Amino acid sequence: MGRLVVVSNRIALPDHSKNGAGGLAVGLLDALQEQGGLWFGWNGEIREITGEDEPLYTEQDKNITYAACSLTQNDYDLYYSQFSNTVIWPAFHYRLDLVEYQREAWEGYLRVNQMLAEKLYPLLQHNDVIWVHDYHLLPFAAALRLHQVKQPLGFFLHIPFPAPEVLMALPDYQEILRLMTAYDLLGFQTERDAQAFLSAITQETDVVTVEKGIYQAYGNTFRLHDYPIGVDPDSISKLAQGPLPPKMQAIRKELGDAKNIIACERLDYSKGIPERFLAYESFLEKYPEQRGNIRYTQIAPTSRGEVQAYQAIRHQLETETGRINGKYGTMSWTPLYYLNQHFDRRLLMKIFRLTDIALITPLRDGMNLVAKEYLAAQDPADPGVLILSKFAGAACELTEALLVNPYDRDEVARAIYQAITMSQSERVDRHAKMMAILQHQTITRWRETFLDDLYQILE
Repeated sequence: MGRLVVVSNRIALPDHSKNGAGGLAVGLLDALQEQGGLWFGWNGEIREITGEDEPLYTEQDKNITYAACSLTQNDYDLYYSQFSNTVIWPAFHYRLDLVEYQREAWEGYLRVNQMLAEKLYPLLQHNDVIWVHDYHLLPFAAALRLHQVKQPLGFFLHIPFPAPEVLMALPDYQEILRLMTAYDLLGFQTERDAQAFLSAITQETDVVTVEKGIYQAYGNTFRLHDYPIGVDPDSISKLAQGPLPPKMQAIRKELGDAKNIIACERLDYSKGIPERFLAYESFLEKYPEQRGNIRYTQIAPTSRGEVQAYQAIRHQLETETGRINGKYGTMSWTPLYYLNQHFDRRLLMKIFRLTDIALITPLRDGMNLVAKEYLAAQDPADPGVLILSKFAGAACELTEALLVNPYDRDEVARAIYQAITMSQSERVDRHAKMMAILQHQTITRWRETFLDDLYQILE
């Protein structure tokens, strides 16, 4: 079996502990540790332009080699801030109103992918298999192919792939599709995403079906499949058990018999947080007898704070929190807590376990692992209720959740009431059915299934 080379926009350096890293980073580390390998990407640093080629930062930890490079400010702005996060991200999440396209950013996006390919190429061995991750690196395989790289190249998209009519709004969408076919294996979160990609290709060029799941287009042969990401339910359950820190114990005691709602995600317009706040307000309006008996805590740490759309949503949430609390709160009860800060993963799992309802209603999401983590953290004998957007990738698997349209605030309000009044037996039954899925479709199975398919290309 050849060496595994993982390529991602950012890399998790070895000083990041497993407890601090997210489930995905841990899953990739496990794959690298099992067979030895190389993790290559950007180190998160911005460097000055000196006129000299900067050497790669490399570090060896056991049988994993880490290789990282920095970016200039101009490359960071064009490749990361602009094209990746103000073109690809909003478009692939169906927010064309937030797309800010600039030709210079597209050219910078291609240039940085080419630069990264040039830096990786000398590190490759003839029997490597290369696994590339996410929307920052859509053209990366094509850039590597310019160096006559023949090793198997797999790509996994962690975010949704949009319907063809949405994708076609991007000026360079045809070139994006062509470049993506340079990968040998294209992986998506859901079958819906994989079919959206195939539909888009089919509308632009002749596509030949070689056999099921294998296609030819633009002179390239590629495999196409969906690989839903999972979590490690057993490790999450262990993290969730045990006593809370004293401060959290005090908060739990203060709640008493009141029901508590939790929502946790990074601050992003795709997560539907403003719409969720309005749905919660609708709940308080429609079910006044529940006032004082419920509390909603929204955890949303800032991300991409330099992007204007993210600054705007933070201000909007702060304003809405004050308005809702001012309208419905009392001297002894605050209905909504908005926390714009990061929580340690270990503490968060304990919080999940002691929360009655998870309100996870993104407007569009590739998968949403928080929904799966919430379920895995629950006490199976007395679990909480998951309210989940039907536009999250996880909705394809977690059909026993209360599935809602996040744009319909009244429907979400009714789901909150249904969750509050749901019997213990129904909660246990729903949770058990979803846990059976999580125990089958784990992060390990996701990784092994993808890599099995990728390694088959070597045979």
